[in-house]
Amino acid sequence: MDANWLVYHPNPKKPDLTLPVGAVDAHCHVFGPADEFPFAPGRKYTPCDAGKDKLFALRDFLGFQRNVIVQATCHGKDNRALVDALKAAGDLARGIATVGPDITMDELREMDRVGVRGVRFNFVKRLVDDTPKEVFLGIAEKIKTLGWHIVVYFEAQDLEELEPFLKQLPTIIVVDHMGRPDVTKGVDHPDFQRFVRLMAENENIWSKVTCPERLTVTGPPYDDVIDFGAAIVEQFPDRVIWGTDWPHPNMKSHMPDDGVLVDYISRITRTPEQLQKLLVDNPMRLYWAK
Repeated sequence: MDANWLVYHPNPKKPDLTLPVGAVDAHCHVFGPADEFPFAPGRKYTPCDAGKDKLFALRDFLGFQRNVIVQATCHGKDNRALVDALKAAGDLARGIATVGPDITMDELREMDRVGVRGVRFNFVKRLVDDTPKEVFLGIAEKIKTLGWHIVVYFEAQDLEELEPFLKQLPTIIVVDHMGRPDVTKGVDHPDFQRFVRLMAENENIWSKVTCPERLTVTGPPYDDVIDFGAAIVEQFPDRVIWGTDWPHPNMKSHMPDDGVLVDYISRITRTPEQLQKLLVDNPMRLYWAK
């Protein structure tokens, strides 16, 4: 692994928050193990091994019942580690793949059979090379026939340029980490309000209210991120999901305690109904409806 790589927390706390029955960790990853599932030659980073067995053990420890596993950029378009984890989990996991324009419908249908329910488009330039928008639109046309959706990852400063493209996508869109707002600017800043307005005007756009550890300036317990997550949950309770982001790729400031992250959920959900929708009803509707 990279010399400066931060390895996932070895001993997270047991959460104080009791999760509702059927809770879903709707954003997590698997890395390798590299001996079995080598990392992509063109990757931007080399992580530690963090395979399916570790992920499922964390799921059980924290009190989740299901996972949505998102293809990690270190594996590129080679989805074998993801598919292996889905096969091992059975009905307890669903997946988000990364594919190229040459993907065939037969290949997509095979991934659908094992539990893949969407693809991820990554626009974070430090993680992936630039891809023409026409390529993404072509992939979107293929996957919409399966009822899949699209997960998009971008940073707040890129939303204005991306907005026309996002409005062309023909499926449900799930935005990673609230579009990565700059929390020092506050929830009323035009940058974050642009994202709120995008969700308000486009009912096919959902958000993951995830990764306070990536957005924070002050550090745990992430007080400076609460207002952002709470605002999205309050305004769009039927279009939000949450996940740990384990094993927390490319963290530089600190490695979060996953139990602390789970406790953070209670600070952005103000009612039992919001908690139930965030962790159970919404991810089940999005990932387990078929």
